[in-house]
Amino acid sequence: MSVLVRSGLGPLCAVARAAIPSIWRGKYFSSGNEPAENPVTPMLRHLMYKIKSTGPITVAEYMKEVLTNPAKGYYVYRDMLGEKGDFITSPEISQIFGELLGIWFISEWMATGKSTAFQVVELGPGRGTLVGDILRVFTQLGSVLKNCDISVHLVEVSQKLSEIQALTLTEEKVPLERNAGSPVYMKGVTKSGIPISWYRDLHDVPKGYSFYLAHEFFDVLPVHKFQKTPQGWREVFVDIDPQVSDKLRFVLAPSATPAEAFIQHDETRDHVEVCPDAGVIIEELSQRIALTGGAALVADYGHDGTKTDTFRGFCDHKLHDVLIAPGTADLTADVDFSYLRRMAQGKVASLGPIKQHTFLKNMGIDVRLKVLLDKSNEPSVRQQLLQGYDMLMNPKKMGERFNFFALLPHQRLQGGRYQRNARQSKPFASLVAGFSELAWQ
Repeated sequence: MSVLVRSGLGPLCAVARAAIPSIWRGKYFSSGNEPAENPVTPMLRHLMYKIKSTGPITVAEYMKEVLTNPAKGYYVYRDMLGEKGDFITSPEISQIFGELLGIWFISEWMATGKSTAFQVVELGPGRGTLVGDILRVFTQLGSVLKNCDISVHLVEVSQKLSEIQALTLTEEKVPLERNAGSPVYMKGVTKSGIPISWYRDLHDVPKGYSFYLAHEFFDVLPVHKFQKTPQGWREVFVDIDPQVSDKLRFVLAPSATPAEAFIQHDETRDHVEVCPDAGVIIEELSQRIALTGGAALVADYGHDGTKTDTFRGFCDHKLHDVLIAPGTADLTADVDFSYLRRMAQGKVASLGPIKQHTFLKNMGIDVRLKVLLDKSNEPSVRQQLLQGYDMLMNPKKMGERFNFFALLPHQRLQGGRYQRNARQSKPFASLVAGFSELAWQ
C-alpha cells in the first residue's frame, strides 16, 4: 500500500499553529463521554513529539500512525475483536454470513467456467473466522470442487491477529513455516488440507485467477479530510492544543495542500474524506481481475459519494473521541463507494453498493437459517441463530448500515452490456448472485 506523503507545507512554528483556525468538533469526533483527563498514552507522546518536530500532521498520517505504527499501533499487537474487544464483526455474530460468502465465490467460479485452480485472497482477515466459514462450505461442497486446486492467501499486518488466524485455520496440525523477513512471512496447511500463506502487502500475493475478499477493511485505511472555506478547500490537520499541552485538536491548513488533487472538480459537498490507499488497492485489484479473471467482493459500511464527516473512534463497543488516548481505540471512516468505482477506471465492471440485508436475502439467508433451526433442538443455539439473523438483517442494526460492492471482469457480464460508473442495473444484475437472487447454473 502507498500513502500520500504530506509535502509542500514545511514545518509550522508554534506561533503559526496557534493562528490556524480550529475545525469544528461534530458528533463523529466525540462520544459525548470524554474522560475528565486525557490519558497520556505512548502513542500520544509519539505524536506530540512528531508534531513538535515537523508541524501539524494530516488526518491520514494520524490514522496510519495510530493504527499501524510498528511499535505502538492499535492493530499491531492486540486482538480488538469480539465481546472482550472494541467492536464485533458480522462473521463473529453468525456463521451464516461466512457460509453465504462461500456460496458466492463458488457461484462465481461456476459461472465463469469452473477453472482448475483458484486463490482465495482476504484483505484484513480479522481472527480468520470469515475465511474459516468459507472453507467449511468448500469442504461441504467438496464434490463440486473435487477437481479444483484451491489455495488461501491472507494479507495481514497485525502480528497478534496473524497468530490467532493461524490457530483458527490450521490448529497447527502441520507445523507453520515462519520467515519474518520474507514477503510470505508465514505458511501452513488448513484443517481441510488447503495451503495457506500470510503477507503484509497485496502486491506480494501471487497473481492468478483469484477471488478477493475485503470485509471491514477499507474503512480503516487512512483518509484525508477537507473542509470548504471562503478561500477554497482546506485540508484538516491534527495539531497540539496551545491551551492544553497534552491534548490534540483539529486545525485547518492555512493554504492548499497536495492531497487536494483527489477532490473532484464538481464536488458539491462542503466536507469531503478521500482515501488514496483505497484507490491504490482498487487499481491493483482491477488490474489483476482484468488480467487473470476472478472477482472481488467488498463488504463495509459506507455511502455512494453522499456523506461528509464520518471519521470516528470505537472503544469497548462505544463511540470514542478520535483524538483522546490515541492507540487505545479503533479509528474508522465510512467507505466512499463512488470513489472505489471511479478508481476501477473502467478496467473491470462494478456492481453495487447494495444494502447488506438485500445481498444476504438474495443469497438465501432465510433458507439457510431455517435449515439450521430445524437441525437444532437446543433452545440457546436457536436463540443465538435468531439474534444473529436479526443483527445482520435488521435495517436499524447492520442490515442497512453495511453494503456490498463487487468488481468483475467485463466478459462476466452478458453481452457486454455494461456502463462505466453505472450502478447495478437490470441488464446484468440477474447474472451475479447476491446482487439479485441466487441461481445455480
